[in-house]
Amino acid sequence: MLHNLLQIFQEQYLELRPDTSVPELKIDFFAFTGIKNTIRMREGRLLVRLSDLLEGAPVPVLKAIAHILLAKMYRRPIDRDTAARYRRYISSHGVSQKAHLVRQMRGRKRLASAQGHTYDLEVVFEDLNIRFFHGLLARPRMTWSRERARNHLGHYDPAHNAIVVSRIFDHPRVPRSAVEYIVYHEMLHLKHPVKLRGSRRCVHSPEFQAEEELFPQLAEVKQFLRHL
Repeated sequence: MLHNLLQIFQEQYLELRPDTSVPELKIDFFAFTGIKNTIRMREGRLLVRLSDLLEGAPVPVLKAIAHILLAKMYRRPIDRDTAARYRRYISSHGVSQKAHLVRQMRGRKRLASAQGHTYDLEVVFEDLNIRFFHGLLARPRMTWSRERARNHLGHYDPAHNAIVVSRIFDHPRVPRSAVEYIVYHEMLHLKHPVKLRGSRRCVHSPEFQAEEELFPQLAEVKQFLRHL
């Protein structure tokens, strides 16, 4: 397998850089938490790590991976059809399910508590669930982030079935509507999971966006977030 991979990478290298000699390559499969591939140059040698979830992938997919990694390494344009081929493969049901299970088994996500100094996220969730979802959403694990992140206000982690909200919102000066909006947004991710449209992932579908607009204090919350 690794011998074939080496040949694939050499061929893709020469397609991108036909007038140069192929550097020494070292390719390994690695037990990443999810589907991740890396490439870097060390002392004139290209070191490639591929997710072990991709062992046994079809040759066209392996060629696509090689093309994408090498193009990024040497700042060359990535062929759109090749990128689409790779996205279709990792988004396929079998591969995405396997990746989900691996994230659960390997990912050691340290979750804090839903109870903060000012707000209890479980209380916020249950209130929103009744007001907007007829109480029908099963509550995932609710937790404040461990850090006071400003660039990552909240996210839903499907591998650990958890909604994480930045601890920056757990403060008396933060209006409850802002906390509610962040939780509401992530609850919509529960209701409207990511879908594959062609070769692209649709994270915020039109249905998602339409329901987000129903949040009563949306305008004032967005104004608050701009000055956070």
